[in-house]
Amino acid sequence: MKATCLLSLFFLSVAHADILPDPLQAGWQGRPVCEKIHETAQIRILRCTFPPGVGHERHFHPKHFGYALSGGTMRVTDASGTREAKLATGSYFSSDGIAWHEALNIGDTTVAYLMIEPK
Repeated sequence: MKATCLLSLFFLSVAHADILPDPLQAGWQGRPVCEKIHETAQIRILRCTFPPGVGHERHFHPKHFGYALSGGTMRVTDASGTREAKLATGSYFSSDGIAWHEALNIGDTTVAYLMIEPK
């Protein structure tokens, strides 16, 4: 019985992840926050911009590298919980992928960054 329940939960979580939008498709209150600025067979580059009070609805990320064009404070929620992330202009980050998260600019500056995704 336990194995069946765990297997069911696994398939529900996989199915849920499959229907989440990627960063380009996800937006905020029906409006896009990311734009594709370059794409080839090897790479996709997005610019994502978050004025104060604007966020990014729940979405997943493939493997990526990010570079902060302008920093600020974001509230990020994911499977680990909710935290504040301070992003400094010129900082960078990388990830092997994120199953899901959502974010909200809780600061008073516009946060903008580039997302570089290898294909």
